[in-house]
Formats: sequence, structure tokens, C-alpha cells
Amino acid sequence: MDNTNRMILEFESRSKNESFARTVVAAFAATMDPTLEELADIKTAVSEAVTNSIIHGYTDCLGMITMRCLINGNELTVEVEDAGAGIRDISKAMEPLYTTRPELERSGMGFSFMEAFMDQLEVESTLGKGTIVRMKKKIGKQAIKEYTQETGLNAV
Repeated sequence: MDNTNRMILEFESRSKNESFARTVVAAFAATMDPTLEELADIKTAVSEAVTNSIIHGYTDCLGMITMRCLINGNELTVEVEDAGAGIRDISKAMEPLYTTRPELERSGMGFSFMEAFMDQLEVESTLGKGTIVRMKKKIGKQAIKEYTQETGLNAV
């Protein structure tokens, strides 16, 4: 049987939906038998991506956020997409401590946290059309299990 699974979730850009998105992605990723640390990393990264969509994508309005998840073997891909304001300068936005909303006491560490907690981070954005944040993480327990099955070696 195929070792993939997909999920799509669409929700309004309300702050209370950030915890909902975290919970959903955690439940979806749980089928991969992650460690508690891996699960916490994924939830934190998703929280940052969703919060960015809410705070920066839809500054003064309500919009929709789409979260897509894909499990492919031992790798989880999470995409968080909004149709909001977009990012003028992605490389600048990804600099630690950079924020366009200092009045909200934002730390400017969202992308840094996403990069630190996930294995791969890609950001696509068009001004006035929105942003897609794509994050990938290999889940260790499953990766070790597959490696030992393929090689016949015991994990240390």
C-alpha cells in the first residue's frame, strides 16, 4: 500500500484558529509516530506560519487561510497559504528580528523559528495576492525504522 496521506484545511484568519491549526497538524502528523520533540517543532512552525498570515497577510480584514499537509514516507510537508497582502521583500522578511508590525510588539522571529524547527522552508509571495509558506520535516522514528528495515542493521 502507498505510504502517502494528504489533508487540506481551510479556516478564517482569526487568532483563535491558530491553536486549531496546530492541533489539526499535530493529529495528522501523529500517524507518523513522531517524538514529542518533533511534534512540538511542527506545532511551533505551523503556529508561526499561521500567525504571520493572520497578522501580516490580513492586517485589517478577515480572509481565508489554507493549510495543506502531505505525508510521503517519513517526510511531512506543510503548506500555509493566504490570499492577503503578500511580502514585498522575502529575504528582508526572513531576517531575524525584522518586523513590519512593531506596534504589536512582534519579535520578528517567525521565519527564524520555522527554519530552526523544520528541515526545509520555502516562501513564495506576490504583493496583493498572498503568500505560501512551505515547510518540510523528516520524522526520525519512522526514518530510523525504514533504514533498519532496508539495511537489516540495528539502530544504535
